[in-house]
Amino acid sequence: MALLADRVKETTTTTGTGSVNLGGAVTGFRAFSAAFSTGNVVYYCIEGQGTGEWEVGSGALTTGSPWTLARTTVIASSNAGSAVS
Repeated sequence: MALLADRVKETTTTTGTGSVNLGGAVTGFRAFSAAFSTGNVVYYCIEGQGTGEWEVGSGALTTGSPWTLARTTVIASSNAGSAVS
């Protein structure tokens, strides 16, 4: 089962529908690395800045520089249930 944590929000400059490179916590929030361990499966929400695109799903975290989130299951999205770019 995927994990949840409060006040986790990060930026990214990743494009496309693959894994997401996590870019650091937004002011007032904490990074995924502060709330979870590598290999944890977590719920996530991706929102395109100014695009209206969104995606909710679950995926696995991997330690690195930067940490990455592998999007494994899309639960819902503005792209007819598929990953958004």
